[in-house]
Amino acid sequence: MRVFAASTFAAAALLACLPAAAQPVHIPTKSEFYEKSLGPYVTSPQEVVDEMLQLANVRPGELVYDLGSGDGRVLITAVQRFKARAVGVELSDDLARLSTEKIARLGLQADARVINADVRNVDLSAADVVIMYLETDSNEKLRPKLEKSLRPGTRVVSHEYKVPGWKATRVAKADPGYGHVHTMYLYRMPPVKD
Repeated sequence: MRVFAASTFAAAALLACLPAAAQPVHIPTKSEFYEKSLGPYVTSPQEVVDEMLQLANVRPGELVYDLGSGDGRVLITAVQRFKARAVGVELSDDLARLSTEKIARLGLQADARVINADVRNVDLSAADVVIMYLETDSNEKLRPKLEKSLRPGTRVVSHEYKVPGWKATRVAKADPGYGHVHTMYLYRMPPVKD
C-alpha cells in the first residue's frame, strides 16, 4: 500500500498545478487515506515470505491468514510450499481481485482465497498462523482483536514492526540482497506481555 499511497500523493501534487476547473472536487489528504487502511501496500521479497512462514513453523493442513494480503504471494507460498490452506484479507478491491485471479490461474482456489474486507471486521478465530506486514500503530490497534479472537497456540508473525505490549518469542532476519535486512517477530498466543 506504500506504493499506492506514494502515487496518490504524487498525483495530488501534480493536480495542484492544474487550473481549478480541471481539478477534482476533493483530493484525499494523507490522514483521510489512512483512515480505513491499516498500512501501505509494500510487497515482501519472496525470501522474506519464505522466512516468515518458516519462522511460524507452518505445517501441512494448517490455516494461514495474511492480513493485508496484497498480491497474494504469502497465500500462494503457504499453499504451494508448505501444503497449508490460506486466507488473505485485503482492503483494496483491485488487489483482492488481482490476487484472486492469480490464485485461480494457478489452480489453488481449493486451498487459498481472498476476503475483500477490512481486517477489523473479519473473524480470525480459525487461524493457526497470522502473518502481518502492518505498521506499529496498526499492530497496536489490532492487538485487542488478536488477543480476543486467536486461540492458544496460534502463531503471529509480524514483518518489520513489533506488536506493542507483546514480547516476541523469536526474532529472525532475512537479507534478500536488496540493501535492506528484514526483521520478523514471532509471537505465540496468548502472548507474553512486555
